[in-house]
Amino acid sequence: MMRNGNGTRLRLLPWTTPEGAPCYLSTDDSGSRLSRLADELEAELLDSAECVLTAAKPLLADSGAGERELRFTGARLAEALGDVLRIAVSRGARLSED
Repeated sequence: MMRNGNGTRLRLLPWTTPEGAPCYLSTDDSGSRLSRLADELEAELLDSAECVLTAAKPLLADSGAGERELRFTGARLAEALGDVLRIAVSRGARLSED
């Protein structure tokens, strides 16, 4: 868990730098503008992951699905899983504050 110089826990944000490094937020205000933006993006990412999973299930069950379709689906599933895991880590760290 990351902390700032004052010992305050940092919130892992649902986005990264252009280089792929994690971004963190230092605030005690869960209602701050940036906190709300992160909450909204997390909700959108979770909705998107649900859509990807819903679309992938029938394709993966189709024995006639082509390699290109399966590769595309696998890539989208991996992206969605990465997003969901990042959200879970962020939320789990915030739960342990209580």
